[in-house]
Amino acid sequence: MKKAGIILSAIVFIISGAFAQQSNESKDADERSMQYFRAPGYNGLNVFETPKETDVEFDGMEVRIGGDFALQFQGLDHENASGAPGLIPLGSNINLPSANLNIDVQLHDGVRMHLRTYLSSRHHNESWVKGGYMQIDKLNFISEGFASGIMDIMTIRTGMDQPNYGDAMFRRSDNAKAIYNPFVGNYIMDAFTTEPFFELTFQPNDFLIVGGVTNGMLHPTVNNSVTGWGSDKYAGEMDDLAITTYGKLGWDSQVSEDLRLRLTGSFYSAQGSDNGDHLYSGDRAGARYYKVLSYIAPSDSSVNTNFRSGRFNPGFSKESAFQINPFLKYRGLEFFGVFEQTTGNNGAPDREDGSYTQIGAELLYRFGSWNQFYIGGRYNSVTGNDDYASGAQEPDEKSVNRVNFGGGWFITKNTLVKLEYVSQNYDENFGNQLEDASFSGAVMEAVISF
Repeated sequence: MKKAGIILSAIVFIISGAFAQQSNESKDADERSMQYFRAPGYNGLNVFETPKETDVEFDGMEVRIGGDFALQFQGLDHENASGAPGLIPLGSNINLPSANLNIDVQLHDGVRMHLRTYLSSRHHNESWVKGGYMQIDKLNFISEGFASGIMDIMTIRTGMDQPNYGDAMFRRSDNAKAIYNPFVGNYIMDAFTTEPFFELTFQPNDFLIVGGVTNGMLHPTVNNSVTGWGSDKYAGEMDDLAITTYGKLGWDSQVSEDLRLRLTGSFYSAQGSDNGDHLYSGDRAGARYYKVLSYIAPSDSSVNTNFRSGRFNPGFSKESAFQINPFLKYRGLEFFGVFEQTTGNNGAPDREDGSYTQIGAELLYRFGSWNQFYIGGRYNSVTGNDDYASGAQEPDEKSVNRVNFGGGWFITKNTLVKLEYVSQNYDENFGNQLEDASFSGAVMEAVISF
């Protein structure tokens, strides 16, 4: 199965290589074939919610086939505290290539469908559907100009895909879709999940309002007796399934020709028995820093590895989270920030809430004849403590931090090469193989998206 994934990745690489030979002008024209659509390359940088303006006229149903390809050369070392489980030896080599297949269909005027399939990923050797959604920006299928007053500012999005929580989701790598991410890895506490959702977005002038609901489940089921991890232990004591709610408020303005400012705040509330523990563990494709801090179990000499290595999941099955994101762009200078907090517990009645806070800051400078080059840095930290038994002493605070320095070159608007140095450190309170652990080194990534 792994060989099949590699072959499919190679096919996407060959096809995308052919597309990369097209001129930038030809590619721009191809992007305009879809309404209310984020371009899959340089032209899609710093696009968050799709805008409510489009210059594409509907001329019948149209299908757009696209793809993503990502490949890394990784040179990382890792270590942990003396006496902790022994880490596997890491070498410098090429990671398994990853690939996506993207299908976008213009179904009607103002009605578009998106579907993404992971052809090859770190975690799954076989091809599988990541998710998809329908986006409605006009109701002309009911009658011409129906509710045009409200639809001029409102977008309806529904499907089995990623809810619009936080702005970091628009810059993260989604398996092989890494062209929007200026660095190789995502944030340590990576807010990403695919759930059945219904979402409304309002964009009056420079303001943004988002409201949505999901059932909060990564694997939807009609079996109401399935109440999540640990359901046997807490049978009869946990709440039934409950709706997960989320939303966003923001302001995004092109203040002048040179200056753009954006500020948003998002929340995500999952209070049902099986509705939590997905927000920071929903990425089933896998993290970018392969095998870091994987260790050899002393008991049976087997290798314990985590396909989300380098990330941190608080593990709350009931949680409330919020994320605040400032964004500033002045000519070639960009700043993007993250302030995020999640609070919750494992759902048992005798547990007190734990809480974790994440801070992130990116500073980039883009330059060149069309800003095809960039250099920059990112700082990311997570601190907090787990939930704990009622009446017990509050656990010690844990802390993990990461710094990235690097840059990139858009060879074409659909081809990016980036190089970074990364260093991540854990404190002693993590225990096991993460006690006083760290990894560092250089990673180079090549990305094609079309």
